Amino acid sequence: MLQQTQVDRVISKYSTFISTLPSFEALGVASQIDVLHMWQGLGYNRRALALKRLAEQVILKHHGQLPKSVELLEELPGIGPYTARAVAVFAWNDPHPLIETNIRNVYTHFFFEGMGLVEDREILALVVETLPQENPREWYYALMDYGAKLKKTHRDLNSRSKHYTKQTKFNGSDRQIRGGILRVLLENGLQEESLCATLGVAEERCKKILLGLENEGFITKDTRGYALLDKQ
Repeated sequence: MLQQTQVDRVISKYSTFISTLPSFEALGVASQIDVLHMWQGLGYNRRALALKRLAEQVILKHHGQLPKSVELLEELPGIGPYTARAVAVFAWNDPHPLIETNIRNVYTHFFFEGMGLVEDREILALVVETLPQENPREWYYALMDYGAKLKKTHRDLNSRSKHYTKQTKFNGSDRQIRGGILRVLLENGLQEESLCATLGVAEERCKKILLGLENEGFITKDTRGYALLDKQ
C-alpha cells in the first residue's frame, strides 16, 4: 500500500483491510470487487489485484504460508527483487541488501558527495559491505528515517541518482482516468457505452484505457456495456 502512496492515506485503509481480510485465506476467497472497494482512495489498483492473486498462489502452492525464500517470493504476483528482499528483512529480520529512495539518499550523501548520476550498483556494493548480519531490520529502519530527513535538507539527492524517476503528473493522466473508470463502476455498477462521455474523456483515449483494464482483468464487456469483473 505504501508504494508511491503517502502514509496518511494508507493508515486507515490498512487497518480496515487487515481487519476485514486478516489472512491469505480470507483474501484469496474474497471477491475481486470487494477487494477493489477496500482499495479505493489508494490508487495504483494493479496492486490490489496483484495482492489478491498473490494470496491465491500462497494458498495453492505454499499451503497458506508465505515462503521465506527470496527466490520463491519473486515468483509471486506483484513481487519484484526489492519487495522480496524487503519482506525477508522486515518480516523475518534476514540480512539482504536492498535499496529504496531513502536508503539511496543516505549512501549518496555520505559516499558520493559532489557526484551526479550515481548508479545503484555502486550504492549496492556499499550496502553489502555495511549491512549488519544481526538485526538488519533496525538498521534499515534507521537508514530510511535518516534518508527521509536528509531529503528535506538536501533537495538535490534524488536528482543525483541515475535511477531516480520523478512520478508523473496525476491530473489528466491515464492513471487518473483508470481510477475514475473503476470508481464509477464500483459506485454505479454496470455502465452503458456512455461511460466515456460520463467521465468527460475523449472516446478514442477512453476506449484504449478500457481495453487495457479489460486485458488486465479489471473489467468485462458485453452487449449492455462495461462492468467490473466479479470473481473469486
